[in-house]
Amino acid sequence: MLVLVAYASRHGATQGIAERIAERLRAAGLDAEAHPAAEVRDASRYDAFVVGGAAYMFHWLKDATKFVEKNRTLLAERPTWLFSSGPIGTDTVDKQGRDVLESTVPKEFAAFRAAIHPRGEMVFFGAVDPAAKPIGMAERVVSLMPAGKDALPKGDFRDWPAIEAWADQIAHELAPVGVAG
Repeated sequence: MLVLVAYASRHGATQGIAERIAERLRAAGLDAEAHPAAEVRDASRYDAFVVGGAAYMFHWLKDATKFVEKNRTLLAERPTWLFSSGPIGTDTVDKQGRDVLESTVPKEFAAFRAAIHPRGEMVFFGAVDPAAKPIGMAERVVSLMPAGKDALPKGDFRDWPAIEAWADQIAHELAPVGVAG
C-alpha cells in the first residue's frame, strides 16, 4: 500500500510533522512518501492519504486546502486522514477554558468532513523559530510592532510522542489483513 503524506508548511514545522508521520508509516511496513501538497501532480497513484497543513488564524494554508478540493473525489474513495499544526505555547486550555487543540481546528475541516469523510483528524502544536524571516502580510505586520517580537511564544512545541502515536494508529488501520501490529 502506497500512502501519501501531503503537507503545506510555511516555516517547516508542519513539514517536520509530515516527514515523521511518513517515517512511522514506513517503520510499520507501509510504503509512505511525504511531499508538499502543491507539488503532487498525480494523487491517483496513492492508496491512502494523510493531508496536513499549518493553520494561521483558524485557516489551513491554501496549498493544503487546494489539494483536498482538487482531489475531493479520490480522497472520499480512499482512506484519508487530516492534520493541522498551529497552536503554540504550552497552555492546553485557552482563556475561555476551551481545549486549545479542539478550539484551533481549521475552519475548512467542517466542509472536508462532509465532502471526504476522513477517518481521523488531529491538531498538533507547532513551532516558532525566532530567527525565521516573516512570511506573509500578517507576520510582517506583527514583526514591525513594538511588542510584536515578544507577542508569541518562541520554540518547538510539537508533541512528538502524540504525533508518533497518531501515525502508529493510522499504520494499524492500514495494515494488511493478517499482519499483527
